[in-house]
Amino acid sequence: MTTDREIAAHYTRGNLLVRLNAALLEDGVDPAEPTVETLAPYDQFHGRGLEATLEMAALMPAGPGIHVLDIGSGIGGPARYFADRFGCKVTGIDLTSEFCDVAAHLTRLLGMEDQVEFKLGDALAMPFADESFDGAYSMNVSMNIADKSAFYKEIRRVLKPGGWLVLSEIAKGEGAEPDYPTPWAASAQTSFLSAPEETRRGLTEAGFEVLRLQSTLEQARAFGARSRAMAERGEKPPFRAIMLIHEEMAKQMMANMSRSLSEARINPIEVLSRKR
Repeated sequence: MTTDREIAAHYTRGNLLVRLNAALLEDGVDPAEPTVETLAPYDQFHGRGLEATLEMAALMPAGPGIHVLDIGSGIGGPARYFADRFGCKVTGIDLTSEFCDVAAHLTRLLGMEDQVEFKLGDALAMPFADESFDGAYSMNVSMNIADKSAFYKEIRRVLKPGGWLVLSEIAKGEGAEPDYPTPWAASAQTSFLSAPEETRRGLTEAGFEVLRLQSTLEQARAFGARSRAMAERGEKPPFRAIMLIHEEMAKQMMANMSRSLSEARINPIEVLSRKR
């Protein structure tokens, strides 16, 4: 049976902050004085990185004075970006202790601790009162969650009436199962992909109105092609978080992802929904 410890272990190897600081120095950035922009290649740990975050921002009815929940917040890139862009407060929750520690450290360096905070916790049993948040989002997290129904119901619980939810995730494609390892799972034992219509149905049954569900498969394929072309020219690709987090496993993970995208084994989607 899959445990939270197994999932968290997939994402953490220790010394993450040391490795991040080394990467920033190689980029010519002082690790003690990063910016939202200079961290973006590393702290946007999800498919297409900052490009996908910008698309998600376009779906969010966010603004000053609202409180937003980030479910599976990683090292905090999206949370800091949205807080900076919209002037909102963001609380992140993640299962991986090292992610939460590094996220809090980077947030302090940016002077954003009054706007953004991070908590260690389980997305199926979040340490928040009912109706705590105006909106919520989750980026490439549900692939590690077998009980999608419990996941959606827990999000609904902590949202205020009419609260919005934006999801960006990897859905099951029409082809064969993906090869592993992938960025989200070392094997099929910790990977739980749903088809897009299963996601729509699960959200509806949990009490959400699905306002928009769209595939971003072509965008993902195009992003991968641009990134490979940059690497062939000897340039750094715009998305380097997988290499930072997964180190020596990253090359095989990215090759498997590229093949799965090209063969439609996986289908990235974006979803906007609202609590009924």
